[in-house]
Amino acid sequence: MESVRKVEKVAKKRSAAVFEEGADECAAGNEVQSMLEKFGADINKAMQVKQKHLECLTKNHMTGSQHKLEHLWSNYHGQRKKTTQQFSQRVSTAFQQWEAEAHRTEEQEEKLSNMEEMEKSQNEFLQAAQEELKREMATLQKKLLMEAQQQEMATVRKSLQTMFF
Repeated sequence: MESVRKVEKVAKKRSAAVFEEGADECAAGNEVQSMLEKFGADINKAMQVKQKHLECLTKNHMTGSQHKLEHLWSNYHGQRKKTTQQFSQRVSTAFQQWEAEAHRTEEQEEKLSNMEEMEKSQNEFLQAAQEELKREMATLQKKLLMEAQQQEMATVRKSLQTMFF
């Protein structure tokens, strides 16, 4: 800005004054040239300062962003690991419970099968016992009938013997 003011002052002085031809024009041209060079150098310095400031801000922002992203990623990874472990634990527990239930079911089926076999065995035993009883009853009936017949025959013989003799 300072160089701009200088240029304005010089321009006002030059417009008020009458230039001499030749040396004065050259001197004025050189003076303007040097002022423009100073002005350009000032602009370049300002641009370099602003560029460095921008680079610094960008670097700081990128570093901060990178730290935030790393922190977020770390948190996400930790939460995911924790969730996976909880899920694995639940699945493992459910699987163990399922295995225990399956084992209990097998035991119950064996007991039921054994009870059914026992019941079948008892039924077979009862049927065999009934058949045995029926045979014994039939044999006893035959014996009783034969004894009754023999007694009756004996009674008839005695009666006949007493009648004839």
